[in-house]
Parts: sequence; structure tokens; C-alpha cells
Amino acid sequence: MPRKKAVEKPVQLRITQIRSGLRRPGKHRRTLEALGLKHHQQTVIHQDHPAIRGMIRQVSHLLKVEEMSGGEA
Repeated sequence: MPRKKAVEKPVQLRITQIRSGLRRPGKHRRTLEALGLKHHQQTVIHQDHPAIRGMIRQVSHLLKVEEMSGGEA
């Protein structure tokens, strides 16, 4: 009889803007806005997804990213 797979809770990312988007290229400012970050020191939570990871990679010098398990919100 096949074993049941353990149900993995989705990983969430806690994204905090640690540097200002002022005097940055427009593409970086729009990426911050797409992530939902409007202000310095603001934190948002997103599901871990390749599209989100790509946005984070583009502006990684402006952000702090922490992985959270699904039940930690």
C-alpha cells in the first residue's frame, strides 16, 4: 500500500523594504509597487512563487526577505 505524502504547508515570504525607492530607476520603483510596498520599513507577506522571487531578485538591494512556514503568519 503506498504511503501518504506529508502535506506541506505553503511557504510564505515576509518582505520588508529597508531602503528607499527614491532616486532609483523607474523599473525598480514599479517593482516595489507591484510587491505592495509603498513606504520605507513597510512589510508585506506573499506566497513563495517564481514570479515573486523574480521581483525580489530585481530589487534585492532594497529588501529584507524572510521565509515563514504556512502557519506562522
